[in-house]
Amino acid sequence: MFGDLSGMMNKLKETQQKVEETKTRLNSVLVDEVAADGKLKITLTANREIKSISIDDALLSDAEELEDYLIIALNKAIEKATKINDAEMAVAAKSGMPNIPGMDMFK
Repeated sequence: MFGDLSGMMNKLKETQQKVEETKTRLNSVLVDEVAADGKLKITLTANREIKSISIDDALLSDAEELEDYLIIALNKAIEKATKINDAEMAVAAKSGMPNIPGMDMFK
């Protein structure tokens, strides 16, 4: 019984390590979102950290329009990054989960 427990603890440590490695790797996965016919470009990491925002001068004359485009583009970019992040984290967590067939001990 205790042998199993120590094996499970090692598995959990491995999983934690995989999750950390995945987080680090996702910092280098970039997500781009373009709006306003290419006049606005936002780049963020798959960990949802904004790396750059590029705004064409043509958008600077109308603050309200620019704000609308920014909100739409940021939300889309964050949504894309979140999907990548969730998928990658699920894989990292699942790969290290201990294989407990049927959890029989709880019956």
